[in-house]
Amino acid sequence: MKRQQLKNGLNVAYADEGQGTPVVLLHGFCGSSRYWDDAAALLKTEMRVIAPDARGHGESDASEGPYAMELLAEDVAGLLDELRIPRVVLLGHSMGGYAALAFAETYPERLIGLGLVHSTTFPDDEAGKAGRLKVADRVAKEGVRPFVDELAPKLFAPGHRTSMPEAVERAKTIGYGTSPEGVIGGALGMRERPDRLRTLERIGVPVLLLAGEEDTVVPPEKRFPLAKPNVVRTELKATGHMSMMENPEAFARAVADFVRLAEGAASDV
Repeated sequence: MKRQQLKNGLNVAYADEGQGTPVVLLHGFCGSSRYWDDAAALLKTEMRVIAPDARGHGESDASEGPYAMELLAEDVAGLLDELRIPRVVLLGHSMGGYAALAFAETYPERLIGLGLVHSTTFPDDEAGKAGRLKVADRVAKEGVRPFVDELAPKLFAPGHRTSMPEAVERAKTIGYGTSPEGVIGGALGMRERPDRLRTLERIGVPVLLLAGEEDTVVPPEKRFPLAKPNVVRTELKATGHMSMMENPEAFARAVADFVRLAEGAASDV
């Protein structure tokens, strides 16, 4: 892992491997850049793969208070500034997708392509918002580990919770590395995120919407919010919310195909 202090003072840990088109992978809630290890090993032969730990997650610094998706997007832009990378293909998993949408809204000129991986444009409903508050309260009282023990299995397809015990345990171990401030800040930040369907509608670069057939976190009606000529909609069979760990080969193929599409579109401009 590499480390970089941003202009806002945050120290960010990140992986940076390969050469070619820069592809930034943003992990989900209670995850880290380690979520991408298997898939990044396949992708780095064709492209430059940059995977940061989000604020409060993995080895990056934590801060107190809600982590607004705009703040997480600002952290990504700050890292790209330090690395002197003007434009990227940006793919966000779950919470990382919400941050990627915020990035697309604020920095559209910095995108070659945008991808939502097991994520959605829609905000939390009232029940979801109440659930975020319960998570924040629970972690403040009990710490991170009991919550992650409950969360991690739910991220996998139902059958994989028993057939892929090593992957589930790896997701738990990664989750344990999230600071209490990171869990609370992430939960409160996701609670306040707006509807960003309009953001996706306005984007002119290629967009990837990648979903898992057996995802129990993002329901089917929220996976593919729009159809446009620049939108690629891909559903991976027999995967849940963690295709990068459940089937890294299929995930990497979908991403590599999309990056080539985005490269072609950028060369036509």
